[in-house]
Amino acid sequence: QVQLVESGGGLVQPGGSLTLSCTASGSISGIVAMGWYRQVPGQQRELVASVTNGGSTHYVDSVKGRFTISKDNGWNLVYLQMNSLEPEDTAVYYCYRQSGWPTARLYWGHGTQVTVSS
Repeated sequence: QVQLVESGGGLVQPGGSLTLSCTASGSISGIVAMGWYRQVPGQQRELVASVTNGGSTHYVDSVKGRFTISKDNGWNLVYLQMNSLEPEDTAVYYCYRQSGWPTARLYWGHGTQVTVSS
């Protein structure tokens, strides 16, 4: 059973920085990727950043150059460093883990609120 817990959200002024953390527990077998989604009420969930089991990182165009995803070697901790934050970054941020074995499965945390406002 996989459990994901996000932390680090809060209120920050435009241009500021914030770092989100995801603490994962449970089996790490079959991991394909981990990363972060974000969602604004009334809008679709958006993939923000991910890191694959091959070490590749991916970012949505709107955050390239501003956000950085990282993790520990054991897939227990995933971080999202967010710099130069803008009001458009305001959302609930969710950590996810994608597994391919024994079955294809997505695991989610409960989210952490990020609010960018002056």
